[in-house]
Formats: sequence, C-alpha cells, structure tokens
Amino acid sequence: MDALLQDAYERASRYLTGLNERGVAPSPEALSYLAELNIPLQDEPLNPLDVLRQLDEIGSPATVASAGRRYFGFVIGGSLPAALAANLLAAAWDQNAGLKIASPVGHVLELICRDWLISLLGLPAGTEAGFVTGATMANFTGLAAARHALLARQGWDVEAQGLFGAPPLKVVVGDEVHASLLKALSMVGMGRERVVRVPVDGQGRMRPDALPEMDERTILCIQAGNVNTGAFDPADEIIPHARKSGAWVHVDGAFGLWAAACPSRAHWMRGYQEADSWGTDAHKWLNVPYDSGLAFVRDPLNLRAAMSTSAAYLIQGESREPFNYTPELSRRARGVEIWAALRSLGRSGIAELVERNCRQAARFAGGLRDAGYQVLNEVVLNQVLVSFGDAERTRQVIQRVQEDGTCWCGGTVWQGQTAMRISVSSWATTDEDIERSLEAILHCAR
Repeated sequence: MDALLQDAYERASRYLTGLNERGVAPSPEALSYLAELNIPLQDEPLNPLDVLRQLDEIGSPATVASAGRRYFGFVIGGSLPAALAANLLAAAWDQNAGLKIASPVGHVLELICRDWLISLLGLPAGTEAGFVTGATMANFTGLAAARHALLARQGWDVEAQGLFGAPPLKVVVGDEVHASLLKALSMVGMGRERVVRVPVDGQGRMRPDALPEMDERTILCIQAGNVNTGAFDPADEIIPHARKSGAWVHVDGAFGLWAAACPSRAHWMRGYQEADSWGTDAHKWLNVPYDSGLAFVRDPLNLRAAMSTSAAYLIQGESREPFNYTPELSRRARGVEIWAALRSLGRSGIAELVERNCRQAARFAGGLRDAGYQVLNEVVLNQVLVSFGDAERTRQVIQRVQEDGTCWCGGTVWQGQTAMRISVSSWATTDEDIERSLEAILHCAR
C-alpha cells in the first residue's frame, strides 16, 4: 500500500505540475489512445501498480486541464491546495457521512461548515444545510422542501401519499431559467414544462413588473447569477411581492451566491436573504474538488420532513443525523474539503478570490471590446459574452481557440445571438494568464 500511494502521489504531482505547459484540451492523439482501455476484462488480478500506471499513462493526457489556470469553460473552478489535500485524506478515511455514528468527524465538520457558510453568505440564522453533489441536487433538495411545506399547508402529506391527487402547485421561473433547475423540477414531480415563465430584460434578469399572480401554493424560482451574463434577478423587488402572496421563494445561486462573501459584490445579493431556500455549488467558486453542492433551507423542519427516512437499523439519537437533510443515505464526506477550503482562505481570502476573478473577467471584456469585438453583457461578475461577428464566424473563433490550447472557452446562444462564453472562477488564474489567453483569443479571431 505504501508503494502504491507513493506512486499515486508522484503521478498526481507530475500531472499538476505539467498542467500549465500542455494544451487545455486533450490532443486528438491522446484521445485516440483511450481505445486501449476498452479491452475485455481479464480473468486474473493485476498488480495495482500496473493498473495505476496504465490509468495515468493513457488517462492523464486525455483529461481536460480544468484544474489548471486557463480553463474558462462553463463555471468550473480548480481545486485549492488545502481542499485537494483534504480530499486525498478524506479518500483514505473513506467515511460514510450519511450517519453520525459512521463518521463522527464528518458529522462535526458539516455542522461547522454549515454555520460558517450561513454567516459567510448572509443567510438567516437557524438555516439548515444539506451537503449534496451539485447545483442540480441542491435545487432538487430546496424544491422538495418547498413541495412539502406548500402541500402541508393544504393538509396533504406528500412524502406519505405522493403527488397522485395532491392539490396542484404553481411554479414560476424566469424566461432564462437554468437547465439544472428545470431538471430538478422534473425529478421532484412538478414538470419542466408546467411552469409559468416571466419575461426578462436585456441582461436576463426577471422583470418584477411582469410577475404573474401568486398564492400560498406557488413556488417562485429566482436566479443569483445568470449562467450567461452573471446578472442577478432584482430580489429586493421580487421577494416582497411573493411574500405578500404566501409563495415560497427558491434561489438558484450555483455560483452567484458567492457574491455575498465579497464586500465589493455583495450589493448584488441585496434581498436574497429573504428567500426560503437556496442552492449553490462549492466546486465552483469555493474551488473544492468535484462533486460538492449545498442546499440551504430557512426552516429546518421543512428540509427534514422532505428528506428524512427511518429503518430499524438506522438508530437515531437526539442530535442531527446527516441523512435526514440530503437525498442520499450513504455519501462521501464532502464537509472535509469544504472545511479545509474555508479554513485555509478565511473570509478575506474568499472575498479576494471572488473579486480577483471578477476583475479578470472585466479585463477580458475590456481587451475584446478594445479590439473591436462586441461584448454582449454587462460584466457584473465573472461571466463574459463576446460576439466576433455573425454566428458562423463566432463558432469558428471558438473552435480555433479550443484547438489552439492556450485556454478553453465555450460557446452559447444568448437571446438569439451566438457568442463565446468566458467564465473566470479558478483560484489559480493569474493576471498573466488573462493577458496570455486574451492574446491567444485575439490571434485566433484575426
């Protein structure tokens, strides 16, 4: 075991050291070698050292270097050194964090992280948290709590009786609702098409003047951080309107919720603390390893009622049992690396990370605009949309940038216009990386 772990460490270290010298996307040659892994399963065991060698020699070159400094596709952060190291330790611990008795350390770390995060993100005191896989499951968890609360008001026990014959619920979303929230709605039984869509403005923000009628059987879903523009729905106008009607407000804040931790960006989060539930990712702007999401619910009783279960062998004490607050029973101890990330950065470090990435996104936008290209969004956070002309030319530039390998940016279609989408969310990205990437993008565009 010692020799194997030492070999794994050396291979991982070489991989990380080499990230900044290789192309961000894997080469066609590296991808072609993946076929060598697709062989019939042999009858006899193999030496673990040989297994690891093959995995590294074929698998490592075929990865996307999203852990490096110049990956700007989607909103994927890297892994902070402390979080990565904690993740390796957590893998060695191999804890089942669903049960307190199965992982006392996992239980304690989740409680600590919950309280730290509630304070850091400006959420109401007493809010409960579930440690889940990502934003999709965070939204699912928040919506399940909402479903429980609204149907319980109507005298319906949805956990016991299901949705057959239940009083109907109304779901209101913005016209640029994220796909993960629609997926969560489909899984929670409310349907991705049975929603009322609210028109949005030129930045994708929900228009308060276009809100439909709502009542105590309505779930209103708003965004903190539009996936394309980074824009925030005006919560300080929307939520009071929903509150008067008795509606439940859920916030999809996969990356935007972290603006609350940065004093220079926290004003975008004004009013969001008045919601009933929130979903976000830790593997985005907190930069912990995949997978790691967070679901927050104002009233712990609603979260527990929606998620809890019981069995004779699941002996519960008086204290909080983790499995009562997440969809999973057995799950890995995500609190380990979240604790390490928060502890290593502190409040000022998290604020600096968010602010630096936002400033770097603004530099991208300024450089592209100065070169004569059209930046389509107001760069309020870490997202940049740029058009290089018509749709075909923009797609060609995106392809050339990805093939060049200096950096990686994806494409999108936003409000009918094809664009390159740049997301800056890694702790490792330096200002030098921004200049080098900007130069490469402009070269490809020319």
